[in-house]
Amino acid sequence: MVSLDDQMACISTIDYVKDWKTWRSTLKGALEQAHKFGISDAVIEDTAVKLGNFLAEKVCPATPEEALMKELWEAATPDERKVLARLMVKTSQ
Repeated sequence: MVSLDDQMACISTIDYVKDWKTWRSTLKGALEQAHKFGISDAVIEDTAVKLGNFLAEKVCPATPEEALMKELWEAATPDERKVLARLMVKTSQ
């Protein structure tokens, strides 16, 4: 359970991300748009790592899946975070 102090230290999730399925659908749409604009997979993966760092630091998990991802992210080394980001991108395509 997230303490009140932890809640005050992080941002609530965006309203439209109500569940894991919605989050994955949103990510898939963003990836499709990135590919339409010619953004390479390497740039997408680098951006995914930066986004993962931001989310883990600033955003409160709203679902059990997000809580698990945050826990994995925080335990991971920088190289392992790249793998996690790559897997999120890969499974959302």
